[in-house]
Amino acid sequence: MNIYVGNLSYDTHDDDLDQFFATYGKVDSARVIIDRDSNRSKGFGFVEMASQEEAQKAIDELNGKELQGRTVRVNEARPRENRSRSW
Repeated sequence: MNIYVGNLSYDTHDDDLDQFFATYGKVDSARVIIDRDSNRSKGFGFVEMASQEEAQKAIDELNGKELQGRTVRVNEARPRENRSRSW
């Protein structure tokens, strides 16, 4: 299951997300989305967990919790929308 994590501190890194979710189960991947121009966090990321049950428990328990001084928003990630480019 893919999980969206929002309202992250700009100082949060992939390892921080991994550790934040690890107490709820096996984390397959954790990544903070980085802006290519500034090379800084965009303030959100994604975590993939192996088990649907563990992922749901993590969502239920971590939504609204504090990570590095910020109250994070945690929910199931929606499928990515196709965006057409207008040039």
